[in-house]
Amino acid sequence: MNKSIYTLLLATALIAGCKKDPDMVGPSDQVSTNSYPKTIADLNTILNPAYGNLKSTGLYGFELMPKALENSVHAGDANYNGDGAWNEMTANNLSPNNGKSTNAWVALYAGAGACNTALEAADFFEKTYANGSQKAEIDAVRGQAKFMRAFYYFQLEALFGEAYIKTGGINENKMGVPIYMAVPKSVTETQQPRATTKEVWDFIKSDLKDAVALLDNKVWPSSEIGRANKWSAKALLGKVYVFTEDWANAKTTLLDVINNSGKTLMPFAKYKDAFNGNTANEFNEESLFEMNVDADNKGNYGPWGNIPNASTLNGVIWSPYILSLTGTETGSRPLGYGGNLGVHDKNVTRFGYPLGYYTLVNNPNFDNSKPASFSNPAKIMDPVYRAKAEAVRTNKTADPRLYVNLVQPWLDVLNIDWEGGPRQNVPVSKPDYLASEPNTYGWGFRKYAAIDYHLNIVNYDKWNWYFLRMADVYLLYAEASIGSGDVATGLEYINKVKRRAYDLPINSASPRDYTSLSAATPAINDPVLGTNPLRYERWAELFHEGQWWFDVCRWRLGPQEAAFYGRARNLSTPLTFNEAKSYSWPIPLSEFNSNSKITGQQNPNY
Repeated sequence: MNKSIYTLLLATALIAGCKKDPDMVGPSDQVSTNSYPKTIADLNTILNPAYGNLKSTGLYGFELMPKALENSVHAGDANYNGDGAWNEMTANNLSPNNGKSTNAWVALYAGAGACNTALEAADFFEKTYANGSQKAEIDAVRGQAKFMRAFYYFQLEALFGEAYIKTGGINENKMGVPIYMAVPKSVTETQQPRATTKEVWDFIKSDLKDAVALLDNKVWPSSEIGRANKWSAKALLGKVYVFTEDWANAKTTLLDVINNSGKTLMPFAKYKDAFNGNTANEFNEESLFEMNVDADNKGNYGPWGNIPNASTLNGVIWSPYILSLTGTETGSRPLGYGGNLGVHDKNVTRFGYPLGYYTLVNNPNFDNSKPASFSNPAKIMDPVYRAKAEAVRTNKTADPRLYVNLVQPWLDVLNIDWEGGPRQNVPVSKPDYLASEPNTYGWGFRKYAAIDYHLNIVNYDKWNWYFLRMADVYLLYAEASIGSGDVATGLEYINKVKRRAYDLPINSASPRDYTSLSAATPAINDPVLGTNPLRYERWAELFHEGQWWFDVCRWRLGPQEAAFYGRARNLSTPLTFNEAKSYSWPIPLSEFNSNSKITGQQNPNY
């Protein structure tokens, strides 16, 4: 073992993200591998960064979602155009030195490296200090490390691999990403060429199969509930089979998760509030793997806080707006950074919202003996429009997930303590930069957003992040069933997810059901999703969860999506999509400067 590996790892093991309330039990200075790890607790300390790395700034701590994926799929519409790398993400036209993709590459490999370190530490501990009764606990560490390594490589391959494998082995020999199966012990071992697409996916599958076996009988206590288990690994394995179009193995694996994991879809009453920091909803009956995020009340700055279990700070970019203190949209107040990222208007009609844009009218109840305020506004939403909008909600004319994911100006009210003042109910507003643009909806994000606190003051997110949940598994199982010719089963599992969205019993047929794979969906004037229930349900159910980019790429929907969204505020030209390059992110220029074995192995057309 290389002493410097542990020295670096343990000196920087600052985010122990696997537990519900983890403690930092590891040393923070140099440790000799001649004596460390000595205990299971030591071994788990070495494993912790494999989880905690998920919160790094280049991944789910900050950049990957609001500055990369949400712009790439146009869930968000960036008003801020001062970041060239961000603009490239919106245009799906990256350069090899794009900071967002580079930081994701570095962070994903750092996570995979932490897993390799944990695996070698497990071998060292078992050989040097362990007794026979500790075998199961050591294997549990190995199982988690293999799951997490597969998780990191899954994202590396999906983001940077040259192409997805298609039915019949097409693209198997395209370029994947470099594979590191162990901690490099020399500079020479850091030099790895790109493996083939098949080799990478096979490596991921092998790790997940090992994780299933190693975690087979492991049940975590409540204090460790955030750790990966057998069903986390099986769910991800099933997803890998779908992404490589191995329909037979996908069906078998995913059906096992459905029938035997003990997990199911959470009821709609819980689902509608499952993404906003209610701790009662964490690690629930639907969750298979999620990243724990505890509210940080110590004045730190999200992932830059340099403390154990650091929080994330995605929401500071995409938080909604509330009315100004004088009750106007002009000067409306963002609950995060102002003027960064709003909701792209096309997503509102894509969820089936049938009304046009609203107008403001004089408030007939305005009390001119008092100053104008958000509780006494001089102008309000046209009451006729408001009544129609309320009827859309009540009658579920639009997909109810619209209101799980987004907040609507004037109708939605947030209970907010603005800048340390008393909590007050304040209506949602259009962003101030849209106040002078009447032909805009101006809705805000609700899922994974600050809806009851002011991020500019506290500087942390307080909601857990779902990476794997049963709705995803149901839709993957539906896709695998359809891919293998079992359309009836596929349609039923699509409908189970839709029924939950409409607060209906998930296992009983309903009038809301799709009757065919080409039935009309809620999406309005949408040539991409309007008559494709499988695609629509994956988009609507997993909206704003970092999944849609992978579906766009494996289904090759880039040009259609660009045409549907049309434009973005941070670009001066219409959206386009170059299919010859843009489904894969470029291998970073920094990698070519440090790894001689990938010379000439850039993704096509970069």
